[in-house]
Amino acid sequence: MKMDFEELLNANKIERVEKEEFDSSFAEKDIDSAKNSFDSEDYDWALSIAYNAVLRASRSLMSFLGYRPIGKEHHKNVFEFLRKTKFDETLVDYFDSIRKKRNKFIYGVIESTSKENADVVISKAEDFVHKIRTFVHKIRTQNLVEEQIKGDKKLNEVKK
Repeated sequence: MKMDFEELLNANKIERVEKEEFDSSFAEKDIDSAKNSFDSEDYDWALSIAYNAVLRASRSLMSFLGYRPIGKEHHKNVFEFLRKTKFDETLVDYFDSIRKKRNKFIYGVIESTSKENADVVISKAEDFVHKIRTFVHKIRTQNLVEEQIKGDKKLNEVKK
């Protein structure tokens, strides 16, 4: 799975970092916190925490691949990065729109979230975290297969 991040690197939206192991545990804790906020009828906060779960899982994917977002619009840059990975584009677009809504809630114009909307966002955040774990597993598996193929080719060259 070849992913090209040169455009984002050249635009100073991301930078290379040492690769880290993927960890979705913080995202999963955020999902639980979002559910607790939902149960407390704090729907705006539930939406914000569910979004945070998505952001954490996404940043963990970035670290796993050896990148991190930089710049003033680092949240936006995370979603641009996700688009380059070809990760579930529908979910990426959905949470990019939630990013904009959350931004209004956190930094300015208060826009109240309905119970129904918060419930949908939490559900989609759970789906997102699950799918990103699966995506990482797929990358790991593909990397192992590629390493095996390279090893087989080297072995065949030595035998010649």
